[in-house]
Amino acid sequence: MRCLVTGATGYIGGRLAPRLLTEGHDVRCLARKAGRLRDVPWAAEAEIVEGDLRRPETLPAAFEGVDVAYYLVHSLGQRGFETADREAATNFAEAARAAGVRRIVYLGGPEPAERESLPSAHLRSRAEVARILLDSGVPTAVLRAAVIIGSGSASFEMLRYLTERLPAMVTPRWVRNRIQPIAVRDVLRYLAGCAHLPPEVNRGFDIAGPDVLTFAQMMQRYARVAGLRPRIILPVRPLTPGLSAHWVGLITPVPNAIARPLVESLIHEAVAHEHDIARYVPDPPEGLTGFDQAVGLALTKVRDAQVETRWSNASGPDAPAEPLPSDPDWSGGTAYTDLREQAVDAPPAALWRVIEGVGGEHGWYSFPLAWSVRGWLDRLVGGVGLRRGRRDPHRLQVGEALDFWRVEEIVPGELLRLRAEMRVPGRAWLEMRAEPAEGGSRYVQRAVFLPHGLPGHLYWASVAPFHAVVFGGMARNIARGAEQTTG
Repeated sequence: MRCLVTGATGYIGGRLAPRLLTEGHDVRCLARKAGRLRDVPWAAEAEIVEGDLRRPETLPAAFEGVDVAYYLVHSLGQRGFETADREAATNFAEAARAAGVRRIVYLGGPEPAERESLPSAHLRSRAEVARILLDSGVPTAVLRAAVIIGSGSASFEMLRYLTERLPAMVTPRWVRNRIQPIAVRDVLRYLAGCAHLPPEVNRGFDIAGPDVLTFAQMMQRYARVAGLRPRIILPVRPLTPGLSAHWVGLITPVPNAIARPLVESLIHEAVAHEHDIARYVPDPPEGLTGFDQAVGLALTKVRDAQVETRWSNASGPDAPAEPLPSDPDWSGGTAYTDLREQAVDAPPAALWRVIEGVGGEHGWYSFPLAWSVRGWLDRLVGGVGLRRGRRDPHRLQVGEALDFWRVEEIVPGELLRLRAEMRVPGRAWLEMRAEPAEGGSRYVQRAVFLPHGLPGHLYWASVAPFHAVVFGGMARNIARGAEQTTG
């Protein structure tokens, strides 16, 4: 079949596309920027089409000749995400109907028992998208999943960091609510299997793993699988969803904007009410993946640096996407630049290895306290901070998150360009280059800032005095690191 995958730059879509290719389907991916998928291992096997679900005029080419269309996008963590998701789903449904698509498959959220009242905006939006797609006139399968356990998922990262960093904790009462988590491998199996549903199937299905647990039990069982001591958990009444989200944002890499809707979802019990999906996509002979096994598989991938996708891969529709102006003397307005060059007594290949290893556990090669403070300040104003880390400790791909940056461009062995996603009054980039030179190589580092109004100019003036220490030290230490690897 020809399958259209939206959200292929995200956590689930980035794993589903290669699975569909392995099963022999033709895969077309819709992306707002085709370059975001340039470096994924399966890019050469798929067709990448540029389009935006918020711009219906860009969609006909993507849906032409498609048999099955997967809706795997959401604007979680973005301002006005309910409106954005409503518009995107409506445009998707209309384009699918106009193109004669035979099947829509949507991965949504759980339906709480109190269906008349959904205080969680996240769950309310997911339910609204499901209704739009089910009413589209195209046979639709809505898969309702609660917590997805897999390396790199936001729910798993939240569980992992809370458990590992807090041997004792005071928690909100929702940690006692029952949840039926599901392993990401089973989610992908259901999504792929739904391509073969008969045309008369137009409904929702609960999908879940075999274990029903409270979040507190999930933390204790995670600790056991990870070889940690049992955790001391004290649920208390006063922690509201807002306070809980700040608590999660403080301890884990998941920022408040994403933590809050996840926490609000956990206020409701999320237990499967039926298992009708098994009539169409039978359980595997060995059974569905249990919670302990799912955690063990995820931890193995984290340890071996084999995490295919992460929750931070996706960027929302209101994320800055403008490329760095190619002219260093940008004619469109003021451009502040900090340029550093350093001779390196090592070949360009050794220098590149250090450049590509920047961020995450390796840090930023200068004044760690300054970088940490900048990360904390960003978190305080609702930004992502430094704790998103990196997916792989050694290799980077265009489009993936790197602490509070996003990889905008890579020329292997030569150039790494990062675009800032921290909260700043303007647009910022950081370029690192490895250039050949007589007797070794040359490291060239350029920070560029395009200010927005007076606050932008004041911001640059306030941080410029620290650049000699931060950016100067960074250039020297990267050069020194490359020399030490060949010394």
